Amino acid sequence: FSAFIAASLSVLTSDSCPFSSNPVRAPCLLGTTPEFESYEAEGATKQGSGTLLARKNQCVSGVTVQLEMRSLWEEFNSLGTEMIVTKAGRRMFPTFQVKISGMDPMADYVLLMDFVPLDDKRYRYAFHNSAWLVAGKADPATPGRVHFHPDSPAKGGQWMRQIVSFDKLKLTNNLMDDNGHIILNSMHRYQPRFHVVVVDPRPDCERYAQENFKSFIFTETQFMAVTAYQNHRITQLKIASNPFAKGFRECEPDECALLNRLSSTVPFGGKP
Repeated sequence: FSAFIAASLSVLTSDSCPFSSNPVRAPCLLGTTPEFESYEAEGATKQGSGTLLARKNQCVSGVTVQLEMRSLWEEFNSLGTEMIVTKAGRRMFPTFQVKISGMDPMADYVLLMDFVPLDDKRYRYAFHNSAWLVAGKADPATPGRVHFHPDSPAKGGQWMRQIVSFDKLKLTNNLMDDNGHIILNSMHRYQPRFHVVVVDPRPDCERYAQENFKSFIFTETQFMAVTAYQNHRITQLKIASNPFAKGFRECEPDECALLNRLSSTVPFGGKP
């Protein structure tokens, strides 16, 4: 397994497959080959779901993924989702959760996520008209990282029995982070991507790395990375829908403003 991970990461970080400014059209970080197949990721746009893929291992070719809490994601997306990034690392809300089907029940799989910029711009929030405006070119790219689901590797049967939650994933703006958190630039837009990788037991598995994964993009999970919520409607929706924010649902406007400022360091409800 250690050899498989090393081979996969070498492809993930190879110069031949860089982060793209347009992930909807981009191949996955795990690489590309001349022969492709397209797949349909439930919840993605037609353009976004037709990501080009290499000819696939039969253990991943039939995998399908359904985004959980889609209606909540869509509600946030309609307002312009914002996700807090902190030096210490902050968990996402809504949490990225999926239901997977089509795996080989007896094969081992690794699940992981990465985050790619949606464009090459930096933004600012205009409070007078409640809109995001382009503020200039993007800051230098942050170190590209992936987050492995902590239960990886596991049998396909185990993954399919339950909803898979990435509730341990944290976002940070600390370029020197040594905790393995996903590093993002504040005031930049990002697209989460979800990857299913089958563990290849062959000793030369690195030769087949491009065949052993399938990737999914859900456009409603796009977000702006921020150090404090800018849109007050996002703050209100986070408080109303986050189960850890029960104590703040009846706050006065001044108190909510204070919570917004504190949100850059303390998660709602005190949960890390």
